[in-house]
Amino acid sequence: MLNISAAPHVRNSRPTAAIMADVAIALLPVCGMGVYLFGWRALLTLALCVISAVLTELVYELLMKKPITIGDFSAVVTGLILGINLPSTAPWYLPVFGGIFAILVVKMLFGGLGQNFMNPALTARCFLMISYAGQMTAFVTPFEGADLVSGATPLAQLKGGEQVDLLQLLLGQHGGTIGETCAVAILLGFLYLLIRRVISPRIPLAMVGSTILFVALFQLFSGHAELALSPHYLLGQLLSGGLLLGAVFMATDYVTAPITKGGQWIYAVLIGLLTAIFRVFGSSAEGVSYAILLANLTTPLIERITVPKPFGYRGRKEVRP
Repeated sequence: MLNISAAPHVRNSRPTAAIMADVAIALLPVCGMGVYLFGWRALLTLALCVISAVLTELVYELLMKKPITIGDFSAVVTGLILGINLPSTAPWYLPVFGGIFAILVVKMLFGGLGQNFMNPALTARCFLMISYAGQMTAFVTPFEGADLVSGATPLAQLKGGEQVDLLQLLLGQHGGTIGETCAVAILLGFLYLLIRRVISPRIPLAMVGSTILFVALFQLFSGHAELALSPHYLLGQLLSGGLLLGAVFMATDYVTAPITKGGQWIYAVLIGLLTAIFRVFGSSAEGVSYAILLANLTTPLIERITVPKPFGYRGRKEVRP
């Protein structure tokens, strides 16, 4: 029997709740390390993000008399991803506003899970960056045995021509958002997602590799060959900022990333190109969030031009009179 149904046509035997639970588990090392480094305020920020995201979805579905979907854990994952993209110094209303915006405006008003065209957590982060720039960039640096003190992020230091400690970048002993500081924790989450086959390494590796390549090329053509050829500088670009975090947990979003293999390569390289442009030529040192969101908008076009032809299809023949 021929089964005809609406898109999407890619099926997986694992339910959405199981996949989202795996993503949440992969985020535990990142969240745990963030709480360890930044203390109870990081835990409060994460909790407020998750609670506001879940409650927003629940209330909306109750008011609209729609099926309750909070059991699929997608709102939990959105809250966690938003939380790790906020500084631990964020006042309580930032995670609350962000969680509401991510779920209500970006997700539910477009039809719910699978219908949003941009990553909800990243869109909410950019909304907060525009609305509360001062609070969103008030980073602190953790020091063992000392209180938290204000400090610049390593990416800002690199942009200013300063040296950074690569070991501190690996272990998270520097300023930044709750989840972007510890590269080891992010890589542990990446390894778990690969083992569970939740994501493919295609997008993360292509995004990270192309970002470093384009940063080196742009610095070379800008007359800064010493930076383009400096392993320390390029490793600093790799380990600092939200590059690894975005590549593992945000660029791989099922809904907003292409499903074709060729499309995923194009999508990842586009993110790398945009990230490098923002980092080298932009006024801000970071640009991963904006790069991913811009690439999200191109996903329908990328999928359209990379859909493989059916077996035996040769295209429409020209009809001559």
